[in-house]
Amino acid sequence: MVYITGDTHRDFKRVEAFCDKFSTTTDDILIILGDAGINYLGDKRDLVLKRELSKLPLTIFCIHGNHECRPDSISSYTEIEWHGGQIYVEPEFPNLLFAKDGEVFELEGKKCIVIGGAYSVDKPYRILYSWQWWPDEQPSLAIRKYVEKRLNAEAWEIDVVLSHTCPLKYEPREVFIKGIDQDSVDKSTEEWLDTIEDKLIYKKWYCGHYHVNKAIDRLQITFEDFLEF
Repeated sequence: MVYITGDTHRDFKRVEAFCDKFSTTTDDILIILGDAGINYLGDKRDLVLKRELSKLPLTIFCIHGNHECRPDSISSYTEIEWHGGQIYVEPEFPNLLFAKDGEVFELEGKKCIVIGGAYSVDKPYRILYSWQWWPDEQPSLAIRKYVEKRLNAEAWEIDVVLSHTCPLKYEPREVFIKGIDQDSVDKSTEEWLDTIEDKLIYKKWYCGHYHVNKAIDRLQITFEDFLEF
């Protein structure tokens, strides 16, 4: 089975409980829609977390978020093919997989494109207090061009989109963090996703990022729920 959930931010208690409840195996895939937080601290604490997660009877498939380091910048990761697309994986942890943006994967007979990344609205605070923040948190121009190239190859028709943030038109403004001036928030990724969504023929779009569970038309924003794919 393939399941989907939202941001975990290094807290996998609900994932552990899910594995116990449904007696999962590594044949089961859990898609985390960004901000898994597995590559976050950049030190031995990440390694400790990976060792714990490697014991779970589950294959974890992570979309890139905005509160984590891109795996292609970490030397221990290799790029391999998985379900028709390219992923990043460390040989020591074969059940912890990280999607490459723009790749198309076939999951349960459905073609799925991955579009990770987003802007951190807490960026000023993270920089001020020397918390973890990465300048490549949003998809670069090269990534955007790659995504569009892959969609061109699919004649702009795909079954499922798996992203971290959502197109601008679907932003759940009711859950925006109070006290943050939205005029100061870089929404270039969401604006770009709007242009993607306008011309794309698709059946379902899943995203995380907003820490809410909400369905809007064909788009599903997911946080703590576990959805069957």
